[in-house]
Amino acid sequence: MEQDVNGTWVAEKEGNLNGTYYTYTVRVRGEEKEACDPYARTTGVNGKRAMVIDLASTNPEGWDSDADPNAGLTYNDAIIYELHVRDLSSDGSAGIKNVGKFLGLTETGTVTPGGIPTGLDHIKDLGVTHLHLLPIYDYGSVDEENLDKAQFNWGYDPVNYNVPEGSYSTDPYNGEVRVKEMKQMVKTLHDNDISVIMDVVYNHVQSAGDFCFNMIVPGYFSRIDENGAYSNGSGCGNDTASERSMVRKYIVDSVKYWADEYHIDGFRFDLVGLIDTETINQIVEEVHKDHPDVIFYGEGWTMDTMVTKEGVTMATQQNSVETPGFAYFSDTIRDALKGSVFDTSTGYVSGAEGLEETIEQCFMGLTDWCTTPAQTINYASCHDNLTMMDRIARSTLDSSRADRIRMNNLAAAVYLTSEGIPFMQAGEEMLRSKLKAGGTYDENSYKSPDSVNSIKWSTLEETEYQDVYEYYKGLIAFRKAHAALRLTNAEDVKQNVTPVDGLPANVVALSINGGVNGEASDGIFVIFNPNNQVEEIPLPEGVWDVFVNGEKAGTEVLATIADGKASVEPISAMVLVRSTAAPSAAGAESAAQESPAATESASAEAADVSSASGNSAGILIGVAAVAAAAGGIAFAAKKKKGTK
Repeated sequence: MEQDVNGTWVAEKEGNLNGTYYTYTVRVRGEEKEACDPYARTTGVNGKRAMVIDLASTNPEGWDSDADPNAGLTYNDAIIYELHVRDLSSDGSAGIKNVGKFLGLTETGTVTPGGIPTGLDHIKDLGVTHLHLLPIYDYGSVDEENLDKAQFNWGYDPVNYNVPEGSYSTDPYNGEVRVKEMKQMVKTLHDNDISVIMDVVYNHVQSAGDFCFNMIVPGYFSRIDENGAYSNGSGCGNDTASERSMVRKYIVDSVKYWADEYHIDGFRFDLVGLIDTETINQIVEEVHKDHPDVIFYGEGWTMDTMVTKEGVTMATQQNSVETPGFAYFSDTIRDALKGSVFDTSTGYVSGAEGLEETIEQCFMGLTDWCTTPAQTINYASCHDNLTMMDRIARSTLDSSRADRIRMNNLAAAVYLTSEGIPFMQAGEEMLRSKLKAGGTYDENSYKSPDSVNSIKWSTLEETEYQDVYEYYKGLIAFRKAHAALRLTNAEDVKQNVTPVDGLPANVVALSINGGVNGEASDGIFVIFNPNNQVEEIPLPEGVWDVFVNGEKAGTEVLATIADGKASVEPISAMVLVRSTAAPSAAGAESAAQESPAATESASAEAADVSSASGNSAGILIGVAAVAAAAGGIAFAAKKKKGTK
């Protein structure tokens, strides 16, 4: 290679080199090393050698017209489903032929032994808009030469940033195959109205000393102190020096390449708090020039890292205003709903008290660090830590199975109706559990076997799991049907979403105006009751149709309430829409007859508490005002302290 301008080196070769493997031999400080091309478009097995590839020849039929099926949506219109490629197909009940492969996500018509849809058909039926795939670039923790042996890893250990992972292809030895099959997967998902989000890990690499960029220019890609020690804020042995100009350029180029070449519709950044805000803003700006609908979000935790320049600002939650086109995971709503991920405490849905204000703020997408609902990713579980049901089980040892399911569903109702961007872990909608061989819960399954990580599709053949799935499906359909749940700025939220005062302790209710953001209804009223008893909640004047209760959710009316009060079951949500029907005795009777009974365990406790305290709508005192607002409701009252 010949030295060119600004430290670059150039070589040209004549002829058709498609399929040719190559490496760089570099001499640095008198030492000669062999390195893969940092900009390699594909590689051979285990990512050791780059391969020249004619990318156009890898395009599936119809690729030129392929596009984001959800183009035109805002960040807040997205409903995100997080999945590991292998988890989808590795359980025997999946009925998927291409186990652990990109192509597993292209198979349709797959069912459990009992005939329940699995895989792609399941995801499509659920109704999510975006599929977030855990790392699908080339990572190092799975040996592609020994795929006949049991291996598993989440993939947060990058080796080649611009190359698809070989273990997810049907032939990791042929660099062309992984490219073709990943494109096939994206095209199939797009054809099924599902956008694709790629999980990217630019904050660290698998091994800093062996990373190709650092082999060519030692230490440049990583943050190193004056003693030669790597910064380790990531906990993975090294931190990326994104503030350096050519590292920043490399990251921006890489993200843009995935959007351009593979039609990726979104990017989730692992530990983005280790990346500087200027790099993040450049990524968003450059990608949005050609792909304005691509969404960006990540883990904005504040982490200790040794930056190489002065005045560098990191992309954390607290600095969210400095990255306006980038959203952040909300550990605020996550921990409020189920308890901290670092202990066994309870959360709002599982018995913790005094969290009403926090839930209200989370619902409005306006927490202490977040100034707009367009920057908050609302979730209760993801691949990290315990699954939702496992976390609930660990903190509610004395609760019944039925009540734990109600807690799970209540959490889903909160984050799937809240302003912001809803996100869910694959399998949460079917009570996913990760049990180790000894029967304990696995809270860090990054390299656990398929027996722990696989999605157990056969559970959907049981009524309790199918009911939960239908509940999630209904919540998603309701969210899609109501634009007022998807407001994109703080001003609209503050003007149109009003927390209700004067409620029993722990109960949260919010009134949402109709008409806003294209909302077709005349108003929505949302109630969350985490208590172990029925709560009677006064409604604003008018007739109200129930679309979500403790057992069902969706776009069909479950009951109509015309008598001014809602009986909200224990540990449940109720979501009502102002009815276009005239008030009638029949409507009130319909509500009384159709409101499903609570679970036996919750009902028994509710009866005990009610008889002891005389709890009823009478505990609400000092109602200050009930007034109809234009297209919505204003409602205020005072809470009697100490009531349940």
